[in-house]
Amino acid sequence: MSRLGAVQQKIPCIFTTQVKNEPSSKREHQAFKVVATETLSAAAQDSDVYSAVPTEKVDGTCCYVTKHKGIPYLWARLDRKPSKPAEKRFKKHVLTKGISKDFDWKVDEDFKEVPEFWIPAKEVKLCNGKPYPDENGHIPGWVPVENQKQYCWHSCVVNYIAGVALVLKPHTEESESLEISTVPLADLLEQTLELIGTNINGNPYGIGNKKNPMHFLVPHGAFQIRNLPALNHHSLVSWFDCAEGKVEGIVWHCNNGSLIKLHRHHLGLCWPLPDTWLNSKPVSIHLDLCKYECESVSNSLFSHLSKKDAQHFDRLQDVSLE
Repeated sequence: MSRLGAVQQKIPCIFTTQVKNEPSSKREHQAFKVVATETLSAAAQDSDVYSAVPTEKVDGTCCYVTKHKGIPYLWARLDRKPSKPAEKRFKKHVLTKGISKDFDWKVDEDFKEVPEFWIPAKEVKLCNGKPYPDENGHIPGWVPVENQKQYCWHSCVVNYIAGVALVLKPHTEESESLEISTVPLADLLEQTLELIGTNINGNPYGIGNKKNPMHFLVPHGAFQIRNLPALNHHSLVSWFDCAEGKVEGIVWHCNNGSLIKLHRHHLGLCWPLPDTWLNSKPVSIHLDLCKYECESVSNSLFSHLSKKDAQHFDRLQDVSLE
């Protein structure tokens, strides 16, 4: 499986942005929203975004595969966040100054504790040898997925005994159809992925249901965008109205390894949508578990989907365990 850049930090917008003192439509509790101007950002220009590979930004929760206990493990995204007093000071600073980079963090005092095996994301900046928060006031990081209740939906897409993950990806690199299959965790090492499904972010893709939830991992950069218009504000706003544009956003994978993004909310556009580009695609299931001599695979999402092995569905949202 070919791979593009990994998500190890917050991704900058393709356009310069402004902070407005209005409630965010994405986060109702957030007292401000970030909107894009019509000016291409310095980060986009420096990374030569014009020659980058545009891909669909998938709406889920970010994951990472790296080793834990000597074997490939799935890690869940867990940002180290500031305490309430520190967060209050930070928000006041952002609303007053309009920017966050000049805020004076006291890292040893301002941040909450994290679990024992937590690690900072690879591209987190260091200050005096310690991880330093990003422009959002968080320190991005990861925690290994084991049997924690809060990561039960992460757990259902991996089997550490068999060493495999449940992955949704293009059937072939040039195909518009999808495939649900097992992929060795070893093949995903140092890759980031998006966990999507029934109980993630309100299930914008209509996958599964409450009685029979389904979740999958999607490798970042898996769904390339073929017909993107000129990289200007007006053209991109118009593109989001077409069938292929029914996505949460775009992530450009640049030749220098940088990632650049554009979210519908940056343009004042709605998300989620009643129908999306991803859930309208045909999908086939390739899940033969005979090669895995592993009792723990039984009575799992792997087992239920294996009963649909070699079946085809007209749309992703039509896949059902019933």
